[in-house]
Amino acid sequence: MWEALGHVLLISVALALSTVPIMATILILLSENKRRSSVPYLIGWVLGIAAIVTGFTVVAAAIPTSSPMAQPMATGIGEIVIGLALVTLAVIVWRRSRGRSAGDEPKWFSAVDSLGPWSSCGLGFVLNLRPKSILLSAAAGLSLRADGLTVGGTATVIAIYTALAASTVGLLVIATLISPVKAEARLVRTRATLSQNRQYISMVMLLMIGVAIVGNGLTHL
Repeated sequence: MWEALGHVLLISVALALSTVPIMATILILLSENKRRSSVPYLIGWVLGIAAIVTGFTVVAAAIPTSSPMAQPMATGIGEIVIGLALVTLAVIVWRRSRGRSAGDEPKWFSAVDSLGPWSSCGLGFVLNLRPKSILLSAAAGLSLRADGLTVGGTATVIAIYTALAASTVGLLVIATLISPVKAEARLVRTRATLSQNRQYISMVMLLMIGVAIVGNGLTHL
């Protein structure tokens, strides 16, 4: 199980450092609705992570192979494809960032601070359906299949993966609800930093994790 956890650790860190859900969290926590919307948003984010990675793990386990010897190769090829897709996504993010000025934000960010509990929960879940999140979850599912865990072991690793991936959003929400006055200044500074560097952070993370997943896939060939 520890080997499997090591394989998905980097993927969970990449998801935890994803700038879009962190920015959405900050916008909710700086709004007047933070006490009634932040926890539902966190719940939606956690449920989304767990549901998507579980779904990909089940799908990966159901993929037939001609023989047990062919299973590692099939997994390796899948990981290489996903890793290359992440590298391609990094290039797309870089090309788009060249045509935008620093500080540009998606238009839907302006509506986040007015979301109620149910809408916030839905947003948290839907953010797991972005291309980056789907590719990372697919990579985690393939990796878990390759490690040949039992059902209990797989469930344990998925739970730890989910906790790690959701840790940044969770810590922001908990810290703000415990001490909103102290947290507000930090949230404002963090928002400004992410707003200026969001595209570059995403590009670097996508490139690093993409190369790492390609390398992991090559070891299965």
